[in-house]
Amino acid sequence: MVIVGLSKMPKEPHQPSKEENEKVDDKGPEGSASQSDSSEEMLRKRIRKNTPSPHRRTPQSSPPKFVSVEEMMETAKGVTKMALAHEIVVNGSFQVKAPEPAEGSLEKRVKEIMHKVFWDSLESQLNDDPPVYDHAIKLVGEIKETLLSFLMPGQTRLQGQIEEALDLSLIQQQAENGALDIGKVAQFIISTMGAFCAPCRDEDVRKLQDIADVVPLFRAIFAVLDKMKIDMANFAVSSLRPHLLQQSVEYERNKFQEFLDKQPNALDFTQKWLQDTADTMLREPAGGASGASSSNPQLLLSLHNQAYLQLLCWDQSVDTFPETVLMDRARFQELQLELERLTWVASVLLIVYNCAGEAISGLPGLVDSLKGTISVLLADMHTPSFRADEAFAAVGEKLCLELGACLSQHGFSPFHPNRQSALKGQITAVKSQDNPIRKLIDSRIQAYLLGFLESSPHKSNPALPGGLAPIGKELEEIGVRLSHLVNFNKLVYAPFYQKLLQDILQPGGSSDT
Repeated sequence: MVIVGLSKMPKEPHQPSKEENEKVDDKGPEGSASQSDSSEEMLRKRIRKNTPSPHRRTPQSSPPKFVSVEEMMETAKGVTKMALAHEIVVNGSFQVKAPEPAEGSLEKRVKEIMHKVFWDSLESQLNDDPPVYDHAIKLVGEIKETLLSFLMPGQTRLQGQIEEALDLSLIQQQAENGALDIGKVAQFIISTMGAFCAPCRDEDVRKLQDIADVVPLFRAIFAVLDKMKIDMANFAVSSLRPHLLQQSVEYERNKFQEFLDKQPNALDFTQKWLQDTADTMLREPAGGASGASSSNPQLLLSLHNQAYLQLLCWDQSVDTFPETVLMDRARFQELQLELERLTWVASVLLIVYNCAGEAISGLPGLVDSLKGTISVLLADMHTPSFRADEAFAAVGEKLCLELGACLSQHGFSPFHPNRQSALKGQITAVKSQDNPIRKLIDSRIQAYLLGFLESSPHKSNPALPGGLAPIGKELEEIGVRLSHLVNFNKLVYAPFYQKLLQDILQPGGSSDT
């Protein structure tokens, strides 16, 4: 491996392609920005003009609008449906799961007691002389309705077979005349379940054949049917996803607009998020808005992309998440935690390779071994029990041992104690947020991810900055996931972002300077 220097790599300004410009004009929230030919400096002045001063009173949010309980309930239902549709579209691995009370909870205990009472009652009825089949027939009716719900609209032949074999009036007559063969009914149910179930349930259905007692058999049948219901729901979700992809943008946008109509201040935190990003860009050096051309849309695009990057270092204890990205908060938090871990791993590896020198450069498998060691020792970094001082001290000790063994194996002179002490000290210092190595790695990661947000679907992934090669694969996966989230979010909330960004750049939405 080539030793990576600590100088910050220059970043070339992004030049939008014709396709990107057309996409921004047509779809993006920045596309409808003011068409004036003002320079970037004029726009920056407008941002300053709209930036609250420490001595200026901050405008208050819109007064709350009083709505009825019925309106609030209807709004809540709409938001819930919107969140479900969004989850299905964005989360490719989304699956419906059966609700299950927490272990040891009162709800679980009550559920277990009620089930036991029911099945004991059924067993008592069947053990009477003569047997009483009231509960059993009701169960058969529930099973019949479940099996019919699995049918597709055109499966009339199967529907007829189920209706005939599970004719409740006929079963009732057989029970009253002592001619009911409940085992035969159960066998038809099992064979029908076998025809409907997913391949993963074949073994569960087969095991039903081995249960001889009626009560345990019916209990097991219902357990398998519950699983089959979940399987069918997940099949419906996978079938629905392609259609949702086409309709979800308009659907989510309309649902959010309905919510906004009832809660006019529902964009306050989104406005603050964008305003704070604009303030941060202005506080940076002259190159802080690099990547933005002198055109208004490009500055808007740069500001908006920088705002998304801010979500990857969001302080959950201080700031409220913007409303427009609230449904993806967990996904952004997951990306944030992954990036923090990768930043530490890359920082430590950069220190090791610069401290150890050319002796270890290019040794096969060493970087993967060191990376694995660091990852294991920092695996609990986001748990309450994690102790950074102890963890980084352990990382330093372990890496020195591995480096010493590696140098000895390849015939190099031993790792001098002074160099070991220096290496341990530099590794321990990485835990500080102000550590220059950590800040450098973080800035390069941010620049790399920004490249994903600025690139078009027809362009290749951005080049990986120096020092990030050991975590390149993980970063690329994060970049792809981030760009998917951001692009979908922009499409849905484009009209809202357009208005907010224009207000930030030109107060009141006016094009006057």
